[in-house]
Amino acid sequence: MGSTRKRKRQLKKLKGSAVHVWDEQREVLDHANDVLREARRQLGDYTRDEVTPRIRDTYDRRLKPTVTGSIAATRAASYNARSRVAGDVIPAVSGAIGSTLAVLSSAKDPRVREVAKNASKQTKKLSKKAQKRVAPSSSGGPGKFILLGLGVVALAGVAYAAWQTLRADDDLWIEDLAEADVTPES
Repeated sequence: MGSTRKRKRQLKKLKGSAVHVWDEQREVLDHANDVLREARRQLGDYTRDEVTPRIRDTYDRRLKPTVTGSIAATRAASYNARSRVAGDVIPAVSGAIGSTLAVLSSAKDPRVREVAKNASKQTKKLSKKAQKRVAPSSSGGPGKFILLGLGVVALAGVAYAAWQTLRADDDLWIEDLAEADVTPES
C-alpha cells in the first residue's frame, strides 16, 4: 500500500515543522548559554568587588587580633610558669633534697647514732608510761592517704617542671645560627 499524496504532503509539512522547532530550540539554548555566561561573569565581579573585601576586613578586624592576642597570652603564661618553676619550685626542691642528703650523711656518724639510740630508749620509756595513762588511739584515717596522693601529684609536677626547664630548645639554636650567617662582610 502506498502513501497517498495527501499523506506525503502532511509528512513533508510535519518534517518542516520539526526542523523549524529544532532550530528554535537551538537558538533558545544558545541564548540561555549566553545568559548563564553573563551571569557567571557578573557573579565573579560581585564576589571580587563586594564579598572578598568584606571577608578580608572581617578577618583583619576580628579574627586576626583575637588569634594574635591568644597566642601572646599563651606565650606569656608559659614564660611565667617556666620562670616560677625555675625561680621558686626548683630551688625549694633542691633545698629539700640537699637537707635530706645532709640528714642521711649525718646519720652515718657514730656520735649521731648513739644520740639516736638514747633518744629511742627514752621515747620507749615515755611511751610505755603514756600508754598506761592514755587509751590507744586509732590509726590515721583517710587523711594520710589524701596527703600521700597530694605528695605524689606534687612530685610528678616538680618532675615535669624540671623536665620542661632542662630540656633542649632546638629552636633557639637554629635562630642563633641564622643570625651568625647574616653577619655583614667587610
